[in-house]
Amino acid sequence: MDFNVKKLASDAGVFFTRAVQFTEEKLGQAEKTELDAHLENLIARGDCTKNWTEKIFRQTEVLLQPNPSARIEEFFYEKLDRKIPTRTTNGELLGQYMQDAAKDFGPGTPYGSTLITVGEYQKKLGGAEREFLQASAVSFLTPLRNFLEGDWRTISKERRLLENRRLDLDVCKARLKKAKLAEAKAAAAPDFQETRPRNYILSASASALWSEEVDKAEQELRVAQTEFDRQAEVTRLLLEGISSTHVNHLRCLHEFVEAQAAYYAQCHKHMQELQKELSSANGDAFPNAFAVNASTSGISAGPSPLSGGSVPGHPAASSSPLEPAPLKIEEVKPPATGTRKAKVLYDYDAADTSELSLLADELITVYTVPGMDPDWLIGERGNQKGKVPVTYLELLS
Repeated sequence: MDFNVKKLASDAGVFFTRAVQFTEEKLGQAEKTELDAHLENLIARGDCTKNWTEKIFRQTEVLLQPNPSARIEEFFYEKLDRKIPTRTTNGELLGQYMQDAAKDFGPGTPYGSTLITVGEYQKKLGGAEREFLQASAVSFLTPLRNFLEGDWRTISKERRLLENRRLDLDVCKARLKKAKLAEAKAAAAPDFQETRPRNYILSASASALWSEEVDKAEQELRVAQTEFDRQAEVTRLLLEGISSTHVNHLRCLHEFVEAQAAYYAQCHKHMQELQKELSSANGDAFPNAFAVNASTSGISAGPSPLSGGSVPGHPAASSSPLEPAPLKIEEVKPPATGTRKAKVLYDYDAADTSELSLLADELITVYTVPGMDPDWLIGERGNQKGKVPVTYLELLS
């Protein structure tokens, strides 16, 4: 490795001079060349763009990959220019666990078969999440990263070079000012009565030397001014390109929103299909859970007057013309055994006086009667009583 002592000493000297110059500028002891207002506005706009782009980029990374260890691993893979290994999403992992559990519990049991169904849809949700993560990384994260690691680094480099050119220009201005003051002092007319001829000759020689120094300083100032103007123009053009960056990021933002919308729509579709499958399966599961012996219920066996209800969105059960007239809901008595507590999952507005309105998260007592529609239960809350849809409840005990 070449070790140039002279270059090292020169760089150290320049660094020390820059430090002294910065200190004098801060203390107001040295003149500072100000940039034009347009360039200052462009620099402020560029800094603002960089800061907010960096924050949005970091937070989007957290949104797409909440695990910091996984983010660090992906970072190292990118720096090593290696392909990031495929990682199983949480939804896919949960679905696999559910299906494995169903094998042990028995796929023919109600719980086992439901685990298999839910597990399949969890895998579908995990697959949709994977597609969303890939699309977001390509359409949104990558352009932001390219700006921060590419364009902005170039802009920062040119800005540092512009600052050095400004400092050089200020040094040349100070040198010229000092030379002119010395020249004016040397050119002052001497007192011939008190000044010896020898001193007069020395004074004239000094004046000539300072005149040459002024010419040299003016030449250096012109060169420094030209380099400063050229670098200011380069920096200005790069900073004006921020407008194109905003346009590009706007397009990427639209693509990110479209990917999010497609992802959530796909998830909603899968969950609706899952709810339909579970609702059709619950017709057999819930009657078994609420089966009550007719001899202990206090109500005679036979068709229930409440069996005509239906869950919204499901076709109502057809009633026989020989079916007796419905009894009032107040006449239905709770069975001696078989009542359970349930938590309300969603708000529900009663369609008529035979139904009970529900509020999300409240607890009610529910039970069934023989022959009742399996999609409905009798719910009680204090002195209020009425039919409630099963799909709006979470059974607790």
